[in-house]
Amino acid sequence: MTRDGEGKTFHVVSLGCPKNLVDSEVMAGLLMRRGYRPTADPRDARTIIVNTCAFILPAKEEAIEAILAAATYKKTASCRCLIVAGCLPQRHSIELARAIPEVDLFLGVAEVPHIAERVAAMDAPQYDGPRVRVGPPDFLMDAAHPRRLMTPPHTAYLKIAEGCGNRCSYCIIPSLRGPARSRAPEDIVAEARKLARRGVRELILIAQDTTAYGRDLPGRPSLAQLLRELAGLEELAWIRLLYSHPAKITPELIRTLSGDAKICPYLDMPIQHIDDEILAAMNRKGDGQRIRALLETLRGEAPDIALRTSLIVGFPGETKKKFEMLLDFVQTARFDHLGVFPFHREEGTAAAALPARIPAAEKERRRELIMAAQAEISAELLSRRRHAVEATLIEGKSGRTDYPFVGRTRRQAPEIDGVTFVRGKGLRPGRIVSVRITAAAVYDLFGEVVDNPS
Repeated sequence: MTRDGEGKTFHVVSLGCPKNLVDSEVMAGLLMRRGYRPTADPRDARTIIVNTCAFILPAKEEAIEAILAAATYKKTASCRCLIVAGCLPQRHSIELARAIPEVDLFLGVAEVPHIAERVAAMDAPQYDGPRVRVGPPDFLMDAAHPRRLMTPPHTAYLKIAEGCGNRCSYCIIPSLRGPARSRAPEDIVAEARKLARRGVRELILIAQDTTAYGRDLPGRPSLAQLLRELAGLEELAWIRLLYSHPAKITPELIRTLSGDAKICPYLDMPIQHIDDEILAAMNRKGDGQRIRALLETLRGEAPDIALRTSLIVGFPGETKKKFEMLLDFVQTARFDHLGVFPFHREEGTAAAALPARIPAAEKERRRELIMAAQAEISAELLSRRRHAVEATLIEGKSGRTDYPFVGRTRRQAPEIDGVTFVRGKGLRPGRIVSVRITAAAVYDLFGEVVDNPS
């Protein structure tokens, strides 16, 4: 499409979760190693890569919209090669190839390490290779893979494993990403050290299920051991844990979360529901009693821990009584952060064939009821933080005159939780300052600096 050395610009559109974002960063890093140049403006890119999510229907719809938007640049701008990568082509490559002829190449999830060779081949004057490249989802990144961070330079995600073996009845991820595969601890530490040397202060550990980490490796290294080893890296300030399965949270992990100042007292553990019959139909390990006992243990061992969860409403068989049980649980469990998703019937999953379907309008009504309850809980819990002094990672300027900077405390993860608006002077992104909380809103905090930046 272009002669070597001409027009070697690319733009990556990364959709979906942070796990997918890491794949996008690896692809960008590999392209840059090959001499390609990233551009923030897709209109200037000769090659556009849309890295897609296909977890649920809204994610697929978002991906299709992004693909069609990118396709317009083939007519109106510099784009000569449009590549669609990730979970959507892994699942629907044949149908996509028929439906969207504007796309030049569809790549499955195992093609991440080959992106530079694929783009170089597409640059040939007469490309005659296949338009679809989808194989078994067996890719597992390592510390040798370059990454072009797409997060602020002081924060990075670290993918400690790939794939999932839980086989929740509503989830297609094991089919798209393969079985659970953990990276060796020394490889993870090596990448963490590289990221820290680049200026990363907050490291966020991710996987489809972080609590499954190490169970497939010789010696079965634990997630808690990995956290403690990472906390030994001097340059890192914060380590945060996402995507933990409640049935696999061990006493060792709980102690570790409250035993080191670098490890944020924060736990993201999607429980999905509280009713035993719904949990069994979801093929979730554990039951409502174990979930309640776990919450009691967590708060007993780590009183200041911030707990995040996610729920699914409208799952087949969720009667009015079962939903009311879930709503009552939310009101009594009092999570710091909570997300709710209406059930989506995904082809290829066991839950797709379940009867007792619930209308979309009713699912949305139930979602809104839970989020309304959570808004009240969040506002009350945050109001209790007033007068506390919180270590706060500055993200940048807020655009406000009264609180000109914005950051996050150890209890706030990027993108999914609220933020902390900060009053101060000369605060640079990536700095951690002590902030006295002066006010709270439904999801956000407000405060003023009480010491100099670290």
